[in-house]
Order: sequence, then structure tokens, then C-alpha cells
Amino acid sequence: MGLMDKMKAQATQIAEKAQEAGKVGQAKLEAVQARRKADALLSELGTIAFESRTNRGAPGDERRAEQLVEQLRQYEAEYGSLDGHGDGSVAGAASDGADDDMPRSTHEGGGL
Repeated sequence: MGLMDKMKAQATQIAEKAQEAGKVGQAKLEAVQARRKADALLSELGTIAFESRTNRGAPGDERRAEQLVEQLRQYEAEYGSLDGHGDGSVAGAASDGADDDMPRSTHEGGGL
């Protein structure tokens, strides 16, 4: 095998490794984004529960809470348990503080 053939083979291997690393990175990014969305859903659900228990609930809260629970069930079906005891791949991933400027609730009047 000539020098050029060896270089081409190495270049191909490097490209394949880079592509594989990119796929792994993309998967991790998607998992972190999903966890952040789940955290936002949990926060909104918590706001609704708090407002309900303090007699500050709004019309439609029960329906919205049911929607949130369904979305969280879908998250668990795809990514595992929300309590961090599932597959462990994204547990605590959003605790890096990077989402501190994101709103915690989209519930009307329920921002923290």
C-alpha cells in the first residue's frame, strides 16, 4: 500500500470518528434540551398546584395541569424517569445554571 493510500485510509477513519462524535454530541444536546423542557413543564405544573392550594387558581388550570402531566408522561416514556432514577443519562443536566434567564412558568400570572 502506497503512502497516498495510507493517508486516504487515515483521513477516512478520522472523518468517520468525527462524524460519530458529532452524533453523540447531538444526542446529548437533544437530551439536555428535553430535560430543560421537562423542568419548565414541572415548574408550570408546580405553579398551578400552588395557586390552586392557595385559592388563587384560574379557570382552565385543571385542564392545563392535565396537559402538562400528559407531556411529562411522554417525556418519561422517551427519556426515563423524571426523578433522576431512570436511565440516568440526563438527570440533573439542566442544573448547570445555563437556563437561569429562562422563564420558569408560562402560566398566566404565575411567574416566580
